[in-house]
Amino acid sequence: MLLSLPYWLFQMLRHGKYGLGLSERLGRIPARIAPAGTSSTTSAAGAARVIWIHAVSVGEVIAVSGLVAAMRSRFPGYRLFVTTTTDTGQEMARKRFGEDNVFYFPMDFAFAIRSYIQALRPELVVIAETEFWPNFLRLAYESGARIAIVNARISDRSWPNYRRFRWALRHVLSHVDLFLTQTAADAARLRAIGAEEKRVQVTGNLKFDAALPAAPAIVEGLRRSLTETAGPVLVCGSTTDGEEPLLLKAFENVLLAHPRAVMILAPRHPERFDSVATVLQEMRIRFWRRSRWQGESLAGGVFLLDAMGELAALYALADIAFVGGSLVPRGGHNIIEPAQHGVAIIVGEHTENFRDIVELFRNRDALRIVGQSELPLVLMDLFANPQARAALGRRAAETIQSQTGATLRTLEAIQTLLPASASSVSLPSFSSPPTAQLK
Repeated sequence: MLLSLPYWLFQMLRHGKYGLGLSERLGRIPARIAPAGTSSTTSAAGAARVIWIHAVSVGEVIAVSGLVAAMRSRFPGYRLFVTTTTDTGQEMARKRFGEDNVFYFPMDFAFAIRSYIQALRPELVVIAETEFWPNFLRLAYESGARIAIVNARISDRSWPNYRRFRWALRHVLSHVDLFLTQTAADAARLRAIGAEEKRVQVTGNLKFDAALPAAPAIVEGLRRSLTETAGPVLVCGSTTDGEEPLLLKAFENVLLAHPRAVMILAPRHPERFDSVATVLQEMRIRFWRRSRWQGESLAGGVFLLDAMGELAALYALADIAFVGGSLVPRGGHNIIEPAQHGVAIIVGEHTENFRDIVELFRNRDALRIVGQSELPLVLMDLFANPQARAALGRRAAETIQSQTGATLRTLEAIQTLLPASASSVSLPSFSSPPTAQLK
């Protein structure tokens, strides 16, 4: 931590990252989450019985949202707290779960963690994906909490490092009671780095069950503008550094055949909004920033989404959706949100972070994978063939429907970590996890 301190200071000063909630990250418990007073469901310490759920960022918050709702219903005697690491994840979590139930995840220092463990005394800790913080897992385990990793995955990019340090991870993973993985491949990788076989189960990907958020007001205004004056629409979501120029050049080709086409461009990180606007200016492309748009026609231009939390709903307006982080080697981003809207999806060739989901969609001819040189041609072909475009989107929606159920399987598994009296209603049984479907 000391060696990397200059990096964190740089991120705080230049991009404003990690500064928010710093006191919470250092172990100061905010008054808003003070445990409720004594009741019939109190622990020996006098605090309400607690389940602590950690979701790093926006993607994980979305993934666990359905699980949190199901746990609140299934375990009414518990208070659920949700932590995040990123500011954008914190904002979304507070909106979804209530500000009084959300705080920043403490840094992995014993002094920062102990204050929360002692105050909340969680009986169960649920961690989304793969957040193996050694001090946190050790102290939670020593406090008597049961620990589950849900929606667990190990990406191709991370896998070499996990193997390299498996000698250290083996002890860390011994503190975890249950690993619930997205796929059989993830389960095999966890076992290979030290997770006990009996503690690993395949339950599927929670993101397939994630409900679409309520559409913000901007969606209806855009829909009206696009229907009346513009179209077709290309939504480019979660784009990363180096992708925007490639996408904008491809869009210029689209405009030759469709002069009233519109691109909705949503950079992945808010600190890049201004730099992407500069790229648009330098390329002399007409554009409007979402923060300054007054309802004028977007025909033949770009709508720069310089706001967070609205992309998922805006995919509904797309004729074609490109999901970023994939034209350049960044590992790709989640394609589930446009698929839920039945939109034709395009991704680049770098999708290692979502290898199983992309492979599933590819096997069902439910998306297009393109290289940088192919992108303009594939866009023009799909815009010129509405029937092929609609069929691609329909297969994407059908693929999503075929994979649902991970939330209930996960809930059934973690219920075994709580006392029998915790649940008010018995859970249904399930035949087998969706291992074959995700191979």
